[in-house]
Amino acid sequence: MAAAGHLERRIRRLAGRAIGDFGMIQDGDRILLGLSGGKDSWTLLYILAKLRERAPVRFDLLPVTVHPGFPGFDTTGIEAYLKEQGYDSRVVHAPIFETMQAKLAEGERPCSLCSRIRRGVLYTQARVSGCNKVALGHHRDDFIETLLLNQFYNGKIKAMAPFLRADDGRSVVIRPLVYVPEQEIVRFAAEAGFPVTCCACPFCGDPDMKRVKIKGLLAALEHEQPGIKANLLAALGDVELRHLLVRQGAPSGAAVLPRNSG
Repeated sequence: MAAAGHLERRIRRLAGRAIGDFGMIQDGDRILLGLSGGKDSWTLLYILAKLRERAPVRFDLLPVTVHPGFPGFDTTGIEAYLKEQGYDSRVVHAPIFETMQAKLAEGERPCSLCSRIRRGVLYTQARVSGCNKVALGHHRDDFIETLLLNQFYNGKIKAMAPFLRADDGRSVVIRPLVYVPEQEIVRFAAEAGFPVTCCACPFCGDPDMKRVKIKGLLAALEHEQPGIKANLLAALGDVELRHLLVRQGAPSGAAVLPRNSG
């Protein structure tokens, strides 16, 4: 596969910086990489493999694809490409589509449910495979979209963490693409020729999805004032609690005003 030159070097540099800033990878790590078949996870796999060639520490990568059971989701291209690149191919089936049909009310969107089930499957696979970390392909835009989603719809200042110990106390999640803009991943994945595979989710791209609306809002703001996205990401690491509605001496997150107080 032909490398994408300057763009590859930039993404590799940003990912390397994130890994260093947040201490994501240590010597001897065995990392399960959640490979959905989309542009983000393919880029993450490629970049981590390239960084591994030059890294002063040794670590292993195990790509794992969760098959959600969506009609039309085909892992043939994923498996063939991984085999060609010398990786063990691992596809794990999860009853995500069945669960969506059984539990979701009419008009309810499945993203949160789907995400929780996928993470649970990946955590389990990490344990049985001897992996001490799980790498996910969330990029800069995912972080800031999640920030606004939580503020607009959940009344919380909350996004994602680049390095996170999961609630089970055992699984560690890393997100090395935190500094990488989505548009650069789009370009890189196209130039690199990854076998990008549609997730086949029946709700994918639905204009009524909250994340789609937030993405559109951010795109419009960035067009009017370039740098807004970068500022939002920077804000996630520059929080002044003294100037927020947090009670003195209260546990983190204890707000003064109730939600929907008007």
